[in-house]
Amino acid sequence: MTNTVFCRKYKQEMPAMPRPPYPGPKGQTLYETVSHQAWQEWLAYQTMLINEKQLNMMDASSREYLQSQLEKFVDSNDLDQIAGYRPPNRNSI
Repeated sequence: MTNTVFCRKYKQEMPAMPRPPYPGPKGQTLYETVSHQAWQEWLAYQTMLINEKQLNMMDASSREYLQSQLEKFVDSNDLDQIAGYRPPNRNSI
């Protein structure tokens, strides 16, 4: 039986992550309110932000920035866009 959560991003019951994404209360909250699909989408977007904005993860301000973007992402708010990024045209595949 697959565990489900009511996903904050998609506003519906969806399969849950297999475990909290990181330790502590924040990780537990994300585990209980964010679906596996939404988390995978966040990881892809986070990677793009880190690479395109050349974030240094040793820098506290970069980590705070990513945390603020995570909150916006799971709450379906406007995110920072990557300059020049165009999503792939799925129709041309």
